Amino acid sequence: MIPQGLLYTNEHEWVKLDGAVGTVGITDHAQSALGDITFVELPPAGKALSKGDEACVVESCKAAASVYTPADGSVTEGNAAVDEDPSLVNSDPYGQGWLYKIAFTDAGALAGLMNAEQYAQFLEEQEH
Repeated sequence: MIPQGLLYTNEHEWVKLDGAVGTVGITDHAQSALGDITFVELPPAGKALSKGDEACVVESCKAAASVYTPADGSVTEGNAAVDEDPSLVNSDPYGQGWLYKIAFTDAGALAGLMNAEQYAQFLEEQEH
């Protein structure tokens, strides 16, 4: 099930906005495709990112995958719980398995992201 109220990227990241600060993680689809997450390299607080930059790396028994930032901003924190227990990304990708928080310089730049319905359709199109 794809949670409502989040925004989604073509690279299978999700963003939950709280004012101009976004919490970012990977979708259930992404964690499922990766398999068991074994390591997450989180971005340091204060790191400036531009839209499309690699923010962090998620490694699994199958592959390593980059997680990209959806808009310009500065990292406010990485999820220490995921640093300690990377499997949280598998077990709770939309909750305790979030990856980092970012203060967007222009939250309006997220307007091009997909809502839950659009993301569900995007996944369906990817399967065909």
